[in-house]
Amino acid sequence: MSASVLIAVTHLLGSGHLVRAANLARALAQGGLSVTLASGGMPLRAMENEPFAFVQLPAIRTEGTDFRTLLDEGGAPIDPERKAARIASLEELAARLRPDAVIVEHFPFGRRQLAAEFLALIAAVKTVRPGALVLSSVRDVLVTPRADRIAEAEERVAGMFDAVLVHGDARFLPLERSWPVGAGLTGKLRYTGYLDAERASHLSSPHPEEPQSGVSKDVPDAAGASGSILRDAISAEMAPQDEGSDGMDEVIVSGGGSAAALPLFACAVAAARLDRSGRRWRLLAGRGMADRDLALLMAEAPGKVVIERARPDFPTLLAGCAVSISQAGYNTVLDLVAAGRPAIVVPFDAGNETEQTVRAEAMERAGLARCFRLSGDFVGDAVALADAVGEAVGSRPAALLIDRDGATRSAAIVRELLTDAAGRSRH
Repeated sequence: MSASVLIAVTHLLGSGHLVRAANLARALAQGGLSVTLASGGMPLRAMENEPFAFVQLPAIRTEGTDFRTLLDEGGAPIDPERKAARIASLEELAARLRPDAVIVEHFPFGRRQLAAEFLALIAAVKTVRPGALVLSSVRDVLVTPRADRIAEAEERVAGMFDAVLVHGDARFLPLERSWPVGAGLTGKLRYTGYLDAERASHLSSPHPEEPQSGVSKDVPDAAGASGSILRDAISAEMAPQDEGSDGMDEVIVSGGGSAAALPLFACAVAAARLDRSGRRWRLLAGRGMADRDLALLMAEAPGKVVIERARPDFPTLLAGCAVSISQAGYNTVLDLVAAGRPAIVVPFDAGNETEQTVRAEAMERAGLARCFRLSGDFVGDAVALADAVGEAVGSRPAALLIDRDGATRSAAIVRELLTDAAGRSRH
């Protein structure tokens, strides 16, 4: 009987955490382990036909950069009953599955507002299987909190975690760039390489954060009763144009799964109006961006601008583009390295967010992309972005070899840790 692994993840704003956790689950399952993925964020797509089991907890989310206020599906602050139901679901999973390893995504380096449920899960697993491995799974960049919270996180790592899986490449972007890694933590870090969706799966499916082409029907619509009419209008106007040549020599603007890219999209529409090359600009919006916001963008856009929902053929569009403009999320690094096209990255830095800025600056240092920061001067930003696109056309990004084999390496590391743990228990 294969060893079993339980992964717990909650994405709150975008969808990158769930994408990465699903890629990890897929890699471990294809590596011969029995895997269950429990997600506590908003549902994104059906997780059918996957090599792992999927469990949806009572969902929570946040609005904007207010990560302290947890909301339910309808946007109301969650009540104690929902918190208790989430913990009960995790404890039930632990009791039923009796996993050989539990992996918590992002905790204890983040998700402090969910500490109670992660700690309850770990305790429940240890109750039914005292020798179970406890692992943390983190991306390449962390957000550095106050000194007392750094100490708290490292104390928890030292006291209850066997290892920390870092899904990145230390040569390109070491964890020290965003988190003060002390001697105690260094010994528990296991760099896996980047978790590339293409390498984590033999399925030719879109990334979990990218809905199929067309307007998402499950996004709350601020337009109220007129929402269905608005969606129909957007669906007609956003139909892909010139099929067969989509993406070729275009400026492709993408912004992940959330609404956080709206300022970038507005700037891109204004910059497209200034672009005299005649080149088409194609904006690909994630499902978190409301239909009404897209309708307003379309009303301002010149005819050469196509606005549509994110498409499953995004890698193909990117591979043929003249220039890519995007935010600097985790999967963007992988997409741009694979495409090898001129790129401009515009990090999301609202509130106290620093993750994308750290990654964007690393990409610029490596010659993979130009880092472009929105200043808040709308006209000035549009002029500067149009100029940056003109300068980028025809340029060649650096041929940097970033380790994207995180799927294979993650599975090997977890199997190795399980083997070591089994050996210790026999002695």
